[in-house]
Amino acid sequence: MKILMLTPYLPYPLLSGGQIRTFNLLKKLAKKHEITLFALIKNEEEKQYVPELEKYCTKVKVFKRSEKPFTVKNIFKAVFSSYPFLVIRNYVPETIEAIKKELASEKYDLIHSEPFYMMPHLPDNDIPTILVEQTIEYLGYESFAKKFPKVLKPMLESDIKKIRKWERHYWRACDKLIVMSDDDKEFINKQINDEKKIGVVANGVDSEWFDQVPRKLTKEPTILSVGTFKWLPNQEAVDFLVNKVWPNVKKEVENVKLWIVGNAPTPKVIGYGEKDKQIEVLGRVPDIRNSFKEAHVLVAPVFSGKGTRYKILEAMASGTPVVASKIAVEGLNIKHGEHVLTSNSAKEMSKLTVELIKDKKLWEKLSVNGKKFVTENFDWKEISQKLDTIYKEIGKKGAINAKKS
Repeated sequence: MKILMLTPYLPYPLLSGGQIRTFNLLKKLAKKHEITLFALIKNEEEKQYVPELEKYCTKVKVFKRSEKPFTVKNIFKAVFSSYPFLVIRNYVPETIEAIKKELASEKYDLIHSEPFYMMPHLPDNDIPTILVEQTIEYLGYESFAKKFPKVLKPMLESDIKKIRKWERHYWRACDKLIVMSDDDKEFINKQINDEKKIGVVANGVDSEWFDQVPRKLTKEPTILSVGTFKWLPNQEAVDFLVNKVWPNVKKEVENVKLWIVGNAPTPKVIGYGEKDKQIEVLGRVPDIRNSFKEAHVLVAPVFSGKGTRYKILEAMASGTPVVASKIAVEGLNIKHGEHVLTSNSAKEMSKLTVELIKDKKLWEKLSVNGKKFVTENFDWKEISQKLDTIYKEIGKKGAINAKKS
């Protein structure tokens, strides 16, 4: 099949969950399909990564959006537009014209848009469209709004209403909606009442890739926090970890360290490392495998958003035990005490982290069980096969409808 894929980022290098997912699916699906990728970039330097993607794509075209999101132009447009800031920030008119020309010159069987805020770039067409939602955007912003200054709250709440409106609109407008878990499917189905339209294609992990780096634990007990800081739930998670969990762990574990790893740490996050010598804000690291293989435990107190968290899957694939909030492991069908340890309480999360560091038998149990579970259930090979099946199903329906018309 010939597929046009739209993404708001270049799926390489692998700095975020979205990039990891898209890149790994491209690698697998390119063996069966001809994929043309239209992606947004923030600066010209990103073009150096296009050759890596051309190994798997028939064609790659990039379009520049504003490098910084909160420009006067973007804010002004969002205030007076029916679209939310999230759409305006990722809206590049040249992309629409390029897609029109592409669809006029080439015959495509399918359009794959990821996520909903790329959909406004699509001109009117009769090609079957798949929309992939890695998370439910408006839920994450609703959580963030609760902590926003009261003076600015009305403006943010107005924008969230727009996100909710357009996200739901495109859920209904696409031919097939793909989500990350059964929980996400159930949540969205209650809003659009169309269960058959929604398919589940979970996130995955490259277990063999993580096996290439040997386990080498640090001498000092080390807690790991992972997540790109451009995503609001990750900012909230590290704040919770540092302010509510970390102090209790420090009291119980001598010489314990906290590593904060992830792309684009905010000034607030960087400040945590400056104030506390036992906290190291590493930011973007050359190879995330080393962080997972050297740390004793991943702590992930995520409390908002939807979708599958890559940090959980990658930690388990590395054999690194996990202590997490319940929402962080939602949809993975893993068991507390068997594969991971879960709690929504800061006090209990601290207690579980300390227990895991001190109890070698428990550490070994979760390390072995977690790795086995992820390898058997979340390998990219199996995940890509599910998406391939949906491609064929929707593509076939599109071909039948084209013949009828």
